[in-house]
Amino acid sequence: MGDVLAGIHATWEFDSDSVLIRFERGIRTPKLLSALGERRIPHEALADVTLTQGKRGTVVLHAVPRPGADPLMDAAAGQLKESYDPYRLVLPPEREVLAEYYADELRRRVRESSGAGAVEPADRFLVAAPEGPLQFKAYDGRAGFDGTQVTFRWFWTGASSAKWKVGDQSFPVASLSGVEWRSPDFFDGHLRLLPRDGTPDAGPGRAPGPADQDPAAVVFGLGYGPVHESLPFAAAVLAAVRSTVPAAVADRGRAVAPVVGAGRRDPADIAERIRHLGELHQAGLVTDDEFSAKKAELLAEL
Repeated sequence: MGDVLAGIHATWEFDSDSVLIRFERGIRTPKLLSALGERRIPHEALADVTLTQGKRGTVVLHAVPRPGADPLMDAAAGQLKESYDPYRLVLPPEREVLAEYYADELRRRVRESSGAGAVEPADRFLVAAPEGPLQFKAYDGRAGFDGTQVTFRWFWTGASSAKWKVGDQSFPVASLSGVEWRSPDFFDGHLRLLPRDGTPDAGPGRAPGPADQDPAAVVFGLGYGPVHESLPFAAAVLAAVRSTVPAAVADRGRAVAPVVGAGRRDPADIAERIRHLGELHQAGLVTDDEFSAKKAELLAEL
C-alpha cells in the first residue's frame, strides 16, 4: 500500500506488512498519544478493522488488536478512555470515502496474515513496548525501571508505615510474572508487581492486600502517576517479564482488576487516605456521595 492517511492527532502510513502510526505532539493531543510518539503495528497483531461514525460528523477507523499482541493494551486491561486508544484514527467527514478504501484494504491484509481461520490470541507480543519513560513519580514513591529490575523508592510524605518499615524495594524482572495496572483516573489507581510462583512473596493462594500497604505496589493520586507516564512504564515492564518467563506463567501475570485483602489497618494510614480522598473531593474528582461512601469504608477498616 505505502500510502498515508492523516487524521486528528495521528497519521497512519500503510506498508505491505504493517501500519506505522505517528502521533502528533501538541496541547490538543491526548498526553498518552504524544508520549507514544509512533508505533509500528504488524498486520498479524490485528484481529479486525472497523469503520464507524464518530462525534460531530467524523468517522473513526479502528484497528482492533489481538489479545496478547500488544503489551500496552494488555497492561491497560480495557481501562483506557476512547480518546486515549492508540488504535483509533478520527477523520473529518470529507475523508470518509478514503477511510472506507483503507479500511477495506487493511482488513483484507489482516485476513491474509491470519489465514482463513479464526483469529486466536497471540502467544507472544507482536508490537514493541513503548520506550519510555523509565521512571515516574507515584503518590507514595518513585518507580524506576532499567530493563532488568524495577525499583520503588518511598516518599516519607506519602508512603504508608508498612512500606516505610520494609524500606525501598528492588524487583528483578526474572522474579515477576506480570503487572497489575489500575488507571490513575480511578480513586484506587496503582501499579502492582506480581511475583512468580516460587519467589519469597508468592505463597500458595496468596492474595495481595491493599496497594498502599503492599511493598510490591505504588499508588497513584491527584497529579501522581498519570496515564501517559505510568501505563507505558507498566507496558515496558510487562514486555520484559514476558520475554523471560514461560508463556503459561506470563498469562497468569497479565493485568487484572486489583484484589483487596482483608485485615485491620494502621490508623495513621487510614487518616492519610482520608486526607487524600478529601483532596480529590475538593478538586471535583469525587462526588459528595462517593466521598461519603469511601470515607465510611475506610473508617470501617479501623
